Amino acid sequence: MFTRLGVAGVALLMAAGAACTDPIEGNWKTQHGSNAVISACGGSFCIKLTSGEYAGKTIGAVKASGDSTYTGTITRPSNGKTYSGKAKLAGGKLTLSGCVLAVLCDSQTWTKM
Repeated sequence: MFTRLGVAGVALLMAAGAACTDPIEGNWKTQHGSNAVISACGGSFCIKLTSGEYAGKTIGAVKASGDSTYTGTITRPSNGKTYSGKAKLAGGKLTLSGCVLAVLCDSQTWTKM
C-alpha cells in the first residue's frame, strides 16, 4: 500500500514540476537557423546556442518582467558585445531585441522547437 502511494506521489510531483516550467524554457530555432536552449539559471533564464558557428556560447540572461515579457542582457556572438535586451513571448514565437542607449536596436524572432 505504501509503495503504491509513494509511486503515485512521485509521479504527481514530477507532473507538477513539469507544469511549473516557464514557457520561455526549452529549445528554440533562431532566425539564422541555429538552435538555442533557454533554461533556468540562478533566478534568471540563460540563453545558450547549441548548434551553428557559435555552439556552446551563452548569449544572454533574462528575467521575467511582466506577462510574457523578459528583460536582461543579450550578447552578439559574432563580436562578444553585450547589450541591454528584452524578449517577448507570443505563442510559439520569441522576439528578442538588444539596444545600445535605447536608440540603436536590433531584433530577431525565434520559433519554439
